[in-house]
Amino acid sequence: MADKHRRTYTCLKALLVLVGVVCISILGKAVYLKVIRGEHYKQILEKNYSQSEVKIPATRGDILARDGRKLACSVPNYRVTMDPCADGLPDSVFNRDIGELSLQLSNLFRDKSPEEYRNRITQARLRGKRYITLGNRRISHPERNRVKSFAIFRRGRNKGGLFLEEGDERKMPFGILAARTVGKLYDDKELGGMVGLENAYNKTLRGEDGISNRIRMAGSWENIEKVAPKNGRSLVTTIDIDIQDVAENSLMSQLRNLDADHGVAMLMEVKTGAMRAIVNLHRTSSGSYVEDFNYAVGELVEPGSTFKLASLIACLDDGKVALDDTIDTYDGEFKIYDRIMRDTKAGGHGNITIKKAFEVSSNIGISRMVMKSYDNDKQKFIDHIRDLGLCDSLAIDIKGEKPTDMKKPGDEGWSGISLPWMSIGYEIRLTPLQLLTFYNAVANNGTMMRPMFVECELDGSDRVNVRRPSVMRNSIATTRTIRAVQEALKGVVESGTASNIKSTPYKIAGKTGTAQIANGSQGYVHDGERSYLASFAGYFPADNPLYSCVVMVFSPAGQIYGNKAAGTVVKDIADRVYAAEFRKGAGKVEPEPPSSGKMPMSKGGWAPDLVKVLSELRVPYSVNTSTDWVSANAKPEGVNVSARHFVKDMMPNVYGMGAADAVSLLESMGLRVAIEGAGRVVSQSIASDAHFRPGDMVRLTLSDE
Repeated sequence: MADKHRRTYTCLKALLVLVGVVCISILGKAVYLKVIRGEHYKQILEKNYSQSEVKIPATRGDILARDGRKLACSVPNYRVTMDPCADGLPDSVFNRDIGELSLQLSNLFRDKSPEEYRNRITQARLRGKRYITLGNRRISHPERNRVKSFAIFRRGRNKGGLFLEEGDERKMPFGILAARTVGKLYDDKELGGMVGLENAYNKTLRGEDGISNRIRMAGSWENIEKVAPKNGRSLVTTIDIDIQDVAENSLMSQLRNLDADHGVAMLMEVKTGAMRAIVNLHRTSSGSYVEDFNYAVGELVEPGSTFKLASLIACLDDGKVALDDTIDTYDGEFKIYDRIMRDTKAGGHGNITIKKAFEVSSNIGISRMVMKSYDNDKQKFIDHIRDLGLCDSLAIDIKGEKPTDMKKPGDEGWSGISLPWMSIGYEIRLTPLQLLTFYNAVANNGTMMRPMFVECELDGSDRVNVRRPSVMRNSIATTRTIRAVQEALKGVVESGTASNIKSTPYKIAGKTGTAQIANGSQGYVHDGERSYLASFAGYFPADNPLYSCVVMVFSPAGQIYGNKAAGTVVKDIADRVYAAEFRKGAGKVEPEPPSSGKMPMSKGGWAPDLVKVLSELRVPYSVNTSTDWVSANAKPEGVNVSARHFVKDMMPNVYGMGAADAVSLLESMGLRVAIEGAGRVVSQSIASDAHFRPGDMVRLTLSDE
């Protein structure tokens, strides 16, 4: 029994010794790995494993016209980055192919020589850098496929080091149409919109970025999504792209004809205040016109004679005058203290009614009316102008609105001539949009609507946050006064200063304006010359107003009067909108085929669309091709539709195409496109049949002439 216990004890002792030896060995190995070899294995781990959080950009929402067509949208693009020390990239391959890669990068970006690219990548590899950015810009999707075929990069991410960081670029498919209202973005998405609706609705449009873990293990990269991105909502605006196109083309044509500095054209829906078109064009040093400032919202102007409507309403509403009262306009000159006011007609208009004074825009008639009414209580006139809503903040979505600047008795600069000159639109400054809102209230039987730029947001296909029309003032004047001035506004077009735009079968109502433009402290004369603002404000059809409008032409050359410089633009817009909208609203009218022998001008482009339009308009046409892209040539007997043939890597001829078709075609071929103007393509910066590389920029000039 004792022997058995001794053997058991011996076995246990040996087992304990063995366990002790194993524990000491493990502890020793751990100490060895930690203390002696620790730095070595740490370097191996750092080389083969890394983890970081990476932002997953949300897709920015689109900005849409009221019918869903895109005014601004996001197009995917990519930043080219490289890991020069990729584990699967041996020196032999790198040294063999770096020259070819450098040449390809230089040809793509055209910002550095092949030698500069070679030095940059080689130095980064020698210093052990695992991440460098290549190129001076992001690349398009077609360019992405091209880059993936480059030397070294074609080996893939782990063996060639290529990593393409996805982002997006903001595009405006309709070029400058409503560009300043839609707005622009900074390159850095976090900064949000610079201007316009991009800025006002940046939070809605940008969405919420997601997060992923970017892990590198043994030379292989993997992204593991932690938080999914929430894409931005799209914005449906009130802009009618067809009306916007009409207004843009009409104003641009007039600005070119008159070599004007800049201009504004706006159309508002009377009952809702919805902005259907807003155009802001400015002449550049090269003579072309672009949208680079929102004059409608951010420029204060002395409105001149269009302000006479406010003066008339005040006098009528306060019971100071009636339309059939008479007033003496003298012989065309009226001395007020040390100033001479001259009338709109040499020799004056004589003794005429208040209504006639308004219709012929008599400066003396209107100013004498206001002086007789308020000379003993000038503040009452100022208070009534405020009651008309002309000093109210519009509180619109777009930033940059300027408040009305109007003096009052007791202010610095107020003098004995302030009241008479204010009555005809001087010594008060307001924005074109403020003036439009006021005229729209008259068209809307006295109810002032807040200008509205957005109808709703889209969450997927669901309409959310739907905007409703907003009333600023229920009534700016009595019903009797509103009806009286509506008749006076009709008279301006029927037999007054705007009789040149008298129209049938519908009527336009409104007021012309021709005002001198002040140049700061230098007054109205600069370098011995005067500049003028020609304007027209009104609405149509006069008997059942649907749209109010304001057109302003700044510093026109030659023709300075509101009826010619601005009124003709209004008539052109109204005629075209009436033809498209009002006749359609009265019942579908079957178009008659052209009978004059002159076929309509047609844009070339996508064959199915062109043929559909010609068929619906009953325009005779002949198709001599089965190709998708075609040209259209108007002949006396009909429109001849012929083929357009394109060769890969050779610049196509897009002359005569509309913007949408030209951009679609060129971008499908890998080109980047910039557009100037509106209408049909009249020139292209890369000549047709010239060779090009994907990613090249082509600039298109459009015109409706």
